[in-house]
Amino acid sequence: MTAPIPREIPGLPAVPVKRPALLPSPVPARAVMAPVRRPWAAAYRLTLALAATASVTVQVMLGSPALVLSHFAAQSAALLALVSLASARRSWTGRRPLPGAVTGAALLYALITGLVHHLLLADTNPALPLPDNTSLPATIAAHILHTALPLAALLDWLILTPPARTHLRQTATWMLYPLAYLAFSLARGELLPTHPARYLHPFLDVTQHGYKGVLGNALLLGLAFYALAVLLVAVDHTRPNPVRRRPKTGFRLRAPVG
Repeated sequence: MTAPIPREIPGLPAVPVKRPALLPSPVPARAVMAPVRRPWAAAYRLTLALAATASVTVQVMLGSPALVLSHFAAQSAALLALVSLASARRSWTGRRPLPGAVTGAALLYALITGLVHHLLLADTNPALPLPDNTSLPATIAAHILHTALPLAALLDWLILTPPARTHLRQTATWMLYPLAYLAFSLARGELLPTHPARYLHPFLDVTQHGYKGVLGNALLLGLAFYALAVLLVAVDHTRPNPVRRRPKTGFRLRAPVG
């Protein structure tokens, strides 16, 4: 009579179990869920991109191109035009929206443009960046640049853009551009000592406030900008989703008869 074979032999290592790896599916996501085209959102964003482009173009044609393009307002409007145009194309074709880090940055810079203009610059220079041009096209372009575009970008983000679940770590990345613009503005003032518009903004004027005062102003503004970025992230995590996508699988469930 033979002894039973033990289930486990002591001293022998366990045999690793190899699980088959999942192969990448050749079926695209569009074959499972049909893309949802949003023509109204595409039309709105295309209009926003055209308005931003037109406002900057008018400013450039009526003023000095180098001076106009050196302003934060013109640069943020150009970025907003590019982002809005890309978002309009994705809405028209039914593709996934742009990453929240991109749309959030464009919105933040547009809001900074509007808030700084209306809270700090409107009383001293209502037609920035064309202080010497008070023609009707320049005035309209200035109002579009500093008022209409920030409001339109905010409405697009609140009503037409689904929550992108942005993160707080992205706010530090968003602050790199304002910091680089501060360095550019100070360097421009040092390289153009005789230019009438040596410093682009009065709160960054070293000849008036000195470097200590300018850096203090920049620190306060930087903290305010960072608080605004944190607020955008918080709102993005709490706001409802305005875009409801219903999957279309081609199957219908019918209730049993009887």
